[in-house]
Amino acid sequence: MKVLYLTQWYPHRYDAMAGLFVRNHAEAAVRQGVDVCVLYCHPVEQTETGEAMEVVEQVTNGVREVYVYHTCHALRALWRGRDEVLRRWGKPDMCQVNVLSKSALLAYAMYVRRGVPYVLVEHWSGYLPQNGDYLRHTGPLQRLVYEYVAKQAKCILPVSSMLKNAMKTCGISNAHWKPICNVVNDCFFEESPRLEAKAPYRLLHVSCFDEKAKNVRGILKAMQLLWEKRQDFRLTIIGTGADFESDRRYAEELGLTASGVVRFEGEKTPAEVCRAMQESHLFVLFSRYENAPVVLSECQAVGLPVVASRVGGIPEIVNAETGMLVPSEDEQTLAKTIDTMLDALPRYSAETIRRYGEQYSQESVGKYLLKLYESVLS
Repeated sequence: MKVLYLTQWYPHRYDAMAGLFVRNHAEAAVRQGVDVCVLYCHPVEQTETGEAMEVVEQVTNGVREVYVYHTCHALRALWRGRDEVLRRWGKPDMCQVNVLSKSALLAYAMYVRRGVPYVLVEHWSGYLPQNGDYLRHTGPLQRLVYEYVAKQAKCILPVSSMLKNAMKTCGISNAHWKPICNVVNDCFFEESPRLEAKAPYRLLHVSCFDEKAKNVRGILKAMQLLWEKRQDFRLTIIGTGADFESDRRYAEELGLTASGVVRFEGEKTPAEVCRAMQESHLFVLFSRYENAPVVLSECQAVGLPVVASRVGGIPEIVNAETGMLVPSEDEQTLAKTIDTMLDALPRYSAETIRRYGEQYSQESVGKYLLKLYESVLS
């Protein structure tokens, strides 16, 4: 069985973390014997060859990856990529579109001209009312085209039921909707002893430093409020992004870095993030909007309890056995809830939390994808 992934996001030479969840799906399918090829087109100011398009092929953990770095129109790059895939790999049995975008147009064209069916996997927060990018940045005619292409998919697989409802509100329809989980890297499932629930407590936050969505500053303000009551904790923040420097300066203004309350560690590999989770007592996420953040699934695989904002698909992941939820933007409540959680840590069982995380393993998601592909092709 040959499945061609057509994706809006994917790890590439300029950003090894972008769209990592798509690669994880591809690797999960490959482990179940599926032959997966990924086509990803990335715009650049200038290609390394100096031409309008530069095609690069590589294999990562069994997944064939065809990149088209381009300075031309995205559709032209997609069609060039299609020709390279067909020449090097052959005709796929089906396509998987990751995010409703221009790549979905190629999937539809291959369906009409070559009889190749396709499914749509959706991760994008742009459909959410708190974000609004889909309606704000997609013109009426383009939306009509996308909505038609989405309707022709054999099924749509959103990463949360909340995202499904948001897509429907935006006009996306299909006769078949199926949920799909993000994949958590194997290293997060390796058994490791949990830290004893005693001070000094180690808090952790991992994000991409996008204030519009992640509200890292809200976490920092809550740390200042909590520090006024107790001084038996420290917060480590992992990640980088557009707002990294401004958020770090904000932490300095609050006096959190000089006192050692908060430490910024920059970007880390998945294995390093896993180790940081294993060495933490509590994970904190205070997003303004989310779909199904992979980082919370990783926490469950490790057995780490969380405090997170009650937005988007987060309530579908976090329950009373795995953590506590707080209102978005309410820094006072966040501080009070973390205070409560630190004292209640002995009541949270790492083994119980890990059982919730099993659904995100590569084996579990890979078997789900294989069954899905077989049903589409039958």
